[in-house]
Amino acid sequence: MPRILLFLLLIGTFTAGAWAQASGTLGELLFYLPDIQYLTVQHLWLTFLSGGLAILIAIPLGILLSRPRVSSSAENIMQVLNIGTTIPTLAVLALSMSFLGIGTLPAVFGLFVATLLPIARNTYAGLKGVSPELLEAAAGIGMSPFQRLLKVELPNALYVIFAGIRTALTINVGTVPLAFLIGAGGLGELIFTGIDLYDPLMMLAGAIPTAFLAVVVDALIALVALVVVPRGVNPGRA
Repeated sequence: MPRILLFLLLIGTFTAGAWAQASGTLGELLFYLPDIQYLTVQHLWLTFLSGGLAILIAIPLGILLSRPRVSSSAENIMQVLNIGTTIPTLAVLALSMSFLGIGTLPAVFGLFVATLLPIARNTYAGLKGVSPELLEAAAGIGMSPFQRLLKVELPNALYVIFAGIRTALTINVGTVPLAFLIGAGGLGELIFTGIDLYDPLMMLAGAIPTAFLAVVVDALIALVALVVVPRGVNPGRA
């Protein structure tokens, strides 16, 4: 099935490219190429800052919540994190702007809040899903709790953790255009300016690279997971 989807995607991409070339749309879109290049760097920088911060905090948090002494309160804490996804991202950005002003800082904070939950929840779920028999065997050979975490739990939870990272960062890339509305730049500048001017080509000049970046980020994380996740844990590796 994935090969069929990939084939259809390639056919669709080729068809769209041929239409754009034949209609002259491609040449008109290339007019915005310098803007696309400059704004793509801003877009990726916002994704890197907010997504990287979310990974650095959410994974240790998920590990902490999976520990026996804390696991009884895990769901309550998850519901607090869930606020970031329950409230619309635009509202989160507006609240961030109210306290932190305009620019990169409130945008990074708002995107960080919206990205945190999938990574933390998947880390927690992945660790809690490790087979009790494996943990008992590790304890039986004298491993300490910390050794069990590093050598047994995390390797077996990596696939689920990476799934959370893929979901979170893909959503992050697609949400970054909203950061333009609070002065943080990114490809949203072309999208929202195109909306204001009723210029479909300008909107496409921002929307197409945004969609492409989301696909690329998802593919890159999937590739890293394929390499990092141990054989036997990752369904993608024989």
